[in-house]
Amino acid sequence: MLFPDGVCVKLGDKVKLWNGSHGTVVCSIDTNEYLPSYPKVESGYLETGILIKSDNGSLFHYAEPDEDFERIESVDAKAA
Repeated sequence: MLFPDGVCVKLGDKVKLWNGSHGTVVCSIDTNEYLPSYPKVESGYLETGILIKSDNGSLFHYAEPDEDFERIESVDAKAA
């Protein structure tokens, strides 16, 4: 999945879901990547997309990027 700016969404990225709501990518079904606390066995039934855990604890599945998605912090930036 890509952000609206064309950058690939990666496991661990911090994202703005909509005004006042942020979250972290905890699963990328598209790339077969899962955080240990969100194993494939619990979300493997989903065929595409990503799972985002919001800062308030809600879990959202997106099969396609939302037009409001905005990358706040990239996992790549943390590694640099």
